[in-house]
Amino acid sequence: MSSVAFETQRAALADVVAIPVTPFAEDGSVAQDTHRALLRRLLDGGITTLTPNGNTGEFYALTPEERRLVTELTIDEAGERAVVLVGVGHDIPTAVASARHARELGAHMVMVHQPVHPYVSQAGWVDYHRAIAAAVPELGVVPYIRNAQLTGARLAELADACPNVIGVKYAVPDAARFAAFARDAGLERFVWVAGLAEPYAPSYFSAGATGFTSGLVNVAPAVSLNMIEALRSGDYPAAMKVWEQIRRFEELRAANGSADNVTVVKEALASLGLCRREVRPPSKSLPESERAEVAAIAAGWSI
Repeated sequence: MSSVAFETQRAALADVVAIPVTPFAEDGSVAQDTHRALLRRLLDGGITTLTPNGNTGEFYALTPEERRLVTELTIDEAGERAVVLVGVGHDIPTAVASARHARELGAHMVMVHQPVHPYVSQAGWVDYHRAIAAAVPELGVVPYIRNAQLTGARLAELADACPNVIGVKYAVPDAARFAAFARDAGLERFVWVAGLAEPYAPSYFSAGATGFTSGLVNVAPAVSLNMIEALRSGDYPAAMKVWEQIRRFEELRAANGSADNVTVVKEALASLGLCRREVRPPSKSLPESERAEVAAIAAGWSI
């Protein structure tokens, strides 16, 4: 499939790439009606790119059946209103099965989670992604890169073998490294998505990113859209005004090695009456003493 055929997917990555939460019911199962309502809220708020089974969706805490369910709910709810980028990962057969399931349902792309393995060689990283991308040549493929050792040349090597590798979610917290990596891989060849969300978006956009992922968007779609509009127009002072607005919320999410990354988002949603606050281990809900601050931030955004 030619790169022209992936234009829709490329455009969808150059945007706010929402990572929806996975809400749980009182019995601990996926709360399907709540999930649909949260997705509709994103769509109604102007979001047009959705990533089910991302880290804000607690990908690693879901069972295989739940991951399939989340994919199905998202694609069904999105319909023609959004491009869906399904998170896949784990061992190669599991990732390939998830990617093929996404394709059958009509997804447009898959995001391949950083391989969770104590021993990742660069050549093995290429092999892992190549096996998944080759299994779904019709889908756009977006590697999620959290490995600071990986070189841009390796990504170029992967794309030489698999032309459906069209974008990158880059989540190494180093703007200078990102700038070099993107240029070594091919700045124009891929759509560069700032994978560390709004706090890193201005610096990564200045180095060539054209989209960013967001978990905050679950709470306040307008805030995320305000930032990307500023960045698209090159208005960095306006983007930094949004940055200041979201700073404390994102600091709470990033504290203690991002222990409360999803917790804070769900707490904000719970404070607005939109879903339950529960997260699954190894995450944990906020103690009562810390809930008021999150609620106050969320209330301030909804004015």
